[in-house]
Amino acid sequence: MVEESDLKQWRDAGHVARRTLEGIKGEIVAGKAWDEVIDSAERFIRRHGGTPAFPVTISVNDIAAHYTTDSRQNPPEGFEREMVFQDGDLVKLDVGVHITGALADNALTIEVGNGGNHTDQIKAAREARDASIEKMHPGTPWWEIGAAADQVHTDAGFQPIRNLCGHELKRWNLHAGTSIPSYDIGPTDASGFKGSVELGSVYAVEPFNTTGKSGMIENIPPTHSSNIFRVTGDITIRKAMLKGKLKPLGATMARYIEERYHTLPFAERWAYPLLEKPFPGEEEDVLRKKWNALVKKLISIRFLETYAALRCEDRGMIGQFEHTVWITEGGPEVLTIE
Repeated sequence: MVEESDLKQWRDAGHVARRTLEGIKGEIVAGKAWDEVIDSAERFIRRHGGTPAFPVTISVNDIAAHYTTDSRQNPPEGFEREMVFQDGDLVKLDVGVHITGALADNALTIEVGNGGNHTDQIKAAREARDASIEKMHPGTPWWEIGAAADQVHTDAGFQPIRNLCGHELKRWNLHAGTSIPSYDIGPTDASGFKGSVELGSVYAVEPFNTTGKSGMIENIPPTHSSNIFRVTGDITIRKAMLKGKLKPLGATMARYIEERYHTLPFAERWAYPLLEKPFPGEEEDVLRKKWNALVKKLISIRFLETYAALRCEDRGMIGQFEHTVWITEGGPEVLTIE
């Protein structure tokens, strides 16, 4: 629960997150590389007083979420072209900001070139988000929130994505437990979505839709295909060393990571250069082997977890809009506004 007296940082994070989306979306044009837009967005966040709450993600066409570029510019598996925008691409830009752990998360979808090929889907995704938010008064059961989004998607001829959800936000915790359905689960089949909207809580509301028939997303292999990692908080560095699970160098690198990112997601391209500190002038292939071994070790002891990028199971085009809201006695206050 976020008290009114503690809300300034959350509102500030929301303002920076929204300004970033609005300030960067014009850079998503044909011929522009994905990594240029991602880098520009992350620099925009820092320039305006925030810190990325997670790596800026770009998801194109049937890719739904969780993809950011890595230090070697490897495309997602199955993506057979350069990571450069083309006219007609349906692009999701997802931006998160934190200010001392107070979080804001927002996203939008645009069509490169504005050719009108995805107008109805974009409109439905935006309106589904807004319909969900309108229902978010204290005590509203979660199934009603999902039903509101579902109605908009299906009326427009699209399928809601059923296995991607909105989420509660707490300080330093991007996915804080409560999940928000984006489809009609019904009042009698609300397993996994029990309870209701809570006064004082902060939620990221992000219904996804698809032109596919299954309404499901799947992981893109391999398991770390997002190029995103997170410190789990399940084991301390000290405990890992006492149990002989970490050597001094591994502990030093783990400490570098934890001090910079706490328990928020971070990009491989952010952390990989940290290896240059203990290994100045080392050959690239040697550094890469050391990085891979370090990550494997830190995941094996549950210090780190990784994410897979996500795509539509039957390769439908995906649309998404997202706001972060704080729940007041009178209803939702949208935090991700300029």
